Amino acid sequence: MTDLLIHTAEDVTGEWLSAALGRDGLRVVSVEAVGTGQMSQSHRVTFTAPDAPDATESVVVKLASDDPTSRATGVGLGAYKREISFYSNLAERIGGPLPACHLAVYDEADGWFTLVLQDITGASQGDQIAGCSVDDARTAMLALARLHAPVLGDLALGTSDWLNQPNPLTQELLTQLLPAFLDRYGDAIAPEHAALCERFVPSISGWHADARPPLGLVHGDYRLDNLLFGDGTCTVVDWQTVTWGPAMLDASYFLGGALVVEDRRAHEEELVRAYHDALLAQGVQGFSWEACWEEYRRQVFHNLLMAIAASMLVVRTDRGDEMFMTVLARSCQQAIDLDAVALLPEPDAGAPVPLVPTQEDDASRHEPGPEDVWNESWYFDAISDDGTLGFYVRTGRVPNQDLCLYTACITGPDRPSIMLVDGTAPLPAFDDDMQTIDTGTLRATQVCEEPLRRWRVTGSGTAASHADHAAPLRQEAGEPVAVSFDLVWDTEGTPFQWRQSSRYEIPCRVSGTITVEGEEIAFSGVGQRDHSWGARDWWAVDWMWSALHLDDGTHTHAVGVPQMPGYGVGYVQHDDVVTEITSVTATEEVGDDGLIRAARIVSGPDALDVDVEPVAFGAIYLEAPDGRVSHFPRAMCRVTAGDGRSGVGWVEWNRNQR
Repeated sequence: MTDLLIHTAEDVTGEWLSAALGRDGLRVVSVEAVGTGQMSQSHRVTFTAPDAPDATESVVVKLASDDPTSRATGVGLGAYKREISFYSNLAERIGGPLPACHLAVYDEADGWFTLVLQDITGASQGDQIAGCSVDDARTAMLALARLHAPVLGDLALGTSDWLNQPNPLTQELLTQLLPAFLDRYGDAIAPEHAALCERFVPSISGWHADARPPLGLVHGDYRLDNLLFGDGTCTVVDWQTVTWGPAMLDASYFLGGALVVEDRRAHEEELVRAYHDALLAQGVQGFSWEACWEEYRRQVFHNLLMAIAASMLVVRTDRGDEMFMTVLARSCQQAIDLDAVALLPEPDAGAPVPLVPTQEDDASRHEPGPEDVWNESWYFDAISDDGTLGFYVRTGRVPNQDLCLYTACITGPDRPSIMLVDGTAPLPAFDDDMQTIDTGTLRATQVCEEPLRRWRVTGSGTAASHADHAAPLRQEAGEPVAVSFDLVWDTEGTPFQWRQSSRYEIPCRVSGTITVEGEEIAFSGVGQRDHSWGARDWWAVDWMWSALHLDDGTHTHAVGVPQMPGYGVGYVQHDDVVTEITSVTATEEVGDDGLIRAARIVSGPDALDVDVEPVAFGAIYLEAPDGRVSHFPRAMCRVTAGDGRSGVGWVEWNRNQR
């Protein structure tokens, strides 16, 4: 479709429009510039069709800026790529307050793009300088909830490469821009607002890094100039700043810039509550009002960042200057009124303190969201101190499919892979603290004996024993074998809460007994447990997950996504000092049977380089209700760090069979 890419309004001809809309014989009546975008230019194209030559229709054609400076900015900031990717990959899923998209093409080499969008006739564009009424603000906040709710906390979407481009608005860049910004606008900025900018800029890196769940889709420039109002509706345009991050950024950015100070002060909490209530009404779970309000306060600084950066990076206009100064004054006062500085990291403080899960989350189940693939998972693994026996168990509640996915594995370097699996076990009662599963051939329980400190897991049943550890990937039945286990996971280290999702991981000591065909084995070793809840489409993205334990007492957990080199989640901890991992590069050698022969994991910021030797497997074949298949060769491993330390752990690879 790149042959439909055009550069200027002069390229909008009847022949081109017919091809772009997939309709024959269209005749262009007029092309009229609309909007005030500074990195792009938009035009309303009015046309007629041959079957109704007296009736006009219209679309909006959005193009890259014809100003070289603004176009270079759009390319350099990734703005053009973000918007085209949004309309190509996500707009249809969200629907709601979005215009229909007829064409979205981008030439990344030359920096030109073309969008053809539905013309929202009868709607009026908001005016960022004039501001809006409280009623329009409420309409916009409810529209924002409709944008956020369908994908809030969606971990698979959150690892999309186009939503996780490097953030160009860095602390280093803003540090360079701020003096010139303050000098350019001088007396137009109140002294207390200039002081707030000077306090914020040295904390930008820490503020960006201190993302807290649930993360979601962030428009990034949700302001009146990008909203079209009509008859109680609000349509959202201009997705050039879309990213993945703290969704409340859009809410505080909008209200801080759209309302005059007096209206915001009088109605701010009421409007944020309306947004929060709308999220809950659409099935969003696990996002309390208290967390919502704190995140709203934390994110108010985005208006400052955008005012400083955008004003200095795009072509300067009189209206642009007035808009930037109006928004800066309103949003600085918003930050002062909300005492948002109290939530800022100290200047140049570096990485934020790792998050810790709550006892309530550890001890309870969570109300499900509306997605078919919403699930709540508890995972426990262990490796004996002598390295001869490995074990894991996972219970996954899938309430919207009225079933439970249960898997337990007993294995070792010189043992078969013994799998106790039921992919359609009955869903345990929500209020059952034991989460009991009893099918006649399988009985299992799990109970929190002390939140964040101790869990006990029991199970018994007839498992399938596989001498060939790859057999489960071929869906082979295996030999029946009676097994049981009664094991306790005691926390050994610091619980670690993910920023990216509702999930946490805890290193543990594990003890108890495992019985195979009447042979009772006393177990003592190291392990990991985790707990997560939310929409989890295992067939949407590949990943590598690891939980390793080195011989000097170091525990490390790292997750990488092959489609996103460098993306990472996890920790390295030793003697209660926790360093959060922000980048992971994982490579592996895959055998013809689907098992992993060898792997390497490199994680940072302080690179931990680990060679991985799988020694036994508890592999799983996963099939989605729609027929998609993934291989899951979870492995008991020996590991060797680049500095000579050694250890053990479990590593899993989710490998979609495309």
